[in-house]
Amino acid sequence: MVLIALVGKTNVGKSTFFNAATMVDVEISNRIFTTIKPNEGVGYVTTPCPCRELGKKCNPKNSECINGTRFIPIKLLDVAGLIPGAHEGKGLGNQFLDDLRQAPVLIHVLDMSGTTDTEGNPTKGHDPEEDIRFFEEELNFWYANIFKREWFQMAKQTEITHSDFEKQIMSRFSGLGIKKEDIRIAIEKSCVDPTSPTKWTDDDIFRFVKELREVSKPIIIAANKMDLPDAEKNYERIKDKYKLVIPTSADAELALRKAAKAGLISYIPGDGDFKVTKELSEKQKIALMRIRELLKKYGSTGIQRCLNMAVFDLMNYIVVYPVEDETHWTDKKGNVLPDAYLVPEGTTAKEFAYLIHTDIGDKFIGAIDARTKRKVGADHVLKNGDVIKILT
Repeated sequence: MVLIALVGKTNVGKSTFFNAATMVDVEISNRIFTTIKPNEGVGYVTTPCPCRELGKKCNPKNSECINGTRFIPIKLLDVAGLIPGAHEGKGLGNQFLDDLRQAPVLIHVLDMSGTTDTEGNPTKGHDPEEDIRFFEEELNFWYANIFKREWFQMAKQTEITHSDFEKQIMSRFSGLGIKKEDIRIAIEKSCVDPTSPTKWTDDDIFRFVKELREVSKPIIIAANKMDLPDAEKNYERIKDKYKLVIPTSADAELALRKAAKAGLISYIPGDGDFKVTKELSEKQKIALMRIRELLKKYGSTGIQRCLNMAVFDLMNYIVVYPVEDETHWTDKKGNVLPDAYLVPEGTTAKEFAYLIHTDIGDKFIGAIDARTKRKVGADHVLKNGDVIKILT
């Protein structure tokens, strides 16, 4: 299952974000290190379901479809809060950083209202941009420390054996989830010579590692607590300085999901509005009216947007629907569009067959595009939203 890690300092709303995205209850508190062991849960990314084209209801098995929107499960990890000096072992730094190894995308939950200081204590007027800087610095030093442990031996072996520098990095640091393309981009951006790594200075190594971290662990900044004073002012000041800053309110999303679960409103995560379905108390009306104002201003609570951006824009995944009847888009039992698979962009028909099951991949002889009814070969590259029948 696709993995995304929620990161950030204590008391910024990470656990609330996690609760809202997964509806798994975890402790929410203003105590430092409330989250010690990482919380794991299932969140969802959303995409238009092909059942809209059929004009009939689908029967999902590995996902869910709500009013023509497909909800596909992903794994969310809520890790311990980060404090300055984590790469030196301060706080729960070593555990925190170790929990991030396999996550290809990080969502940095940031208190945009400035009501928590760098160590997560309640305050007023804190500059959230400081947290962005210190968080990225901690990650860069963490990467650098990992690489320096084996750098000399790896660099020496690369030159003596004339081996591929990229392969050396891949074999020694595979636990970080680094891809070959990441290494190539980092080499290019840091302007270093991969054929002579023993001649690299400490500055060269750090520059290369920083670029490698940025490309292999991209960060979405969830500008949280946008419903609080000063948040909008801070957001407007920093939104254009960083690549991906999304205004969010985890509190609002959690309130909407709980209200929907209780049958008080009709709400689909990611929507820019909701519909009241039951009589509300005056207190509930006021709370929902405030949330509606937030939705009008920013288009959504931002939680679903963060998840979708992580999977579809940064990880470059697409959704493919396997069927056994290409005419009716069903499985053997007549279930319409039963499964939705998240696969990397560029996946071929045969690679997709192997993702479904090894035996299906071994017996692959072709596939049929259910929309065009055209037969395609092993090297046919799948597109987002494809409905495919695998021939064996």
